[in-house]
Amino acid sequence: MKAAFFDVDGTLTQHRIWSGLLDYFRVNRVRLFRYYLFNIVHYGLYVLHKLRLVSQVSFRSAWAKNLSWLFTGFTLERTEEIWDWVIKNRLKDQWRSDILELLQQHKSEGDIVFLVSGGPEGLLNRIAKEVGGNHAVGTKHQIINGRYTGRSEGIACQGENKPILVKEKANQLDLSINFEESYAYADSLSDLQLLSLVGHPVAVYPDTSLMEVAINRKWKIIAN
Repeated sequence: MKAAFFDVDGTLTQHRIWSGLLDYFRVNRVRLFRYYLFNIVHYGLYVLHKLRLVSQVSFRSAWAKNLSWLFTGFTLERTEEIWDWVIKNRLKDQWRSDILELLQQHKSEGDIVFLVSGGPEGLLNRIAKEVGGNHAVGTKHQIINGRYTGRSEGIACQGENKPILVKEKANQLDLSINFEESYAYADSLSDLQLLSLVGHPVAVYPDTSLMEVAINRKWKIIAN
């Protein structure tokens, strides 16, 4: 069985989904204290990353896991409203049409399509439904009695964790995937391990670091 694994931020979309998610709280003036606290803490990590004191994977993992702060106490129904808002108001004009066409091509060929990204798995499931993906692998946020607890669950879907979580998901679904025959699409060096998991890695509008790796390894590159 073949699969096609698509990163979301910068690959399927031009817009960062975590940015659109934060916009929900700012624009709708929901939980503003938590919104500003989240930004103060995590933009600090971003600055440290730019100073090369914190790795890209480390700061992105903290962002991915700590988004739970914003959802504390929300029901599944409430967060579904948030996911819908993000797609309608922040992603509708941000899809990369050429990559969406590739996704549909894989589906038409019978490949299993996974979205693999650091965003909340609930949001990624909603995005998968929007674009026609079969499954989503993201950062899990703890839910007890139908409400988000404010804690993440397990490891963040970033860096070396992506292949781990992909394989866990495949096992849960009882899918026997031939990774050597499968494809992966991503834009960032932090996706290197996901791209290296498959026999057909594709660098999509890659950042400078990933571009260099893709050229050296003779990977397919999709860029402007």
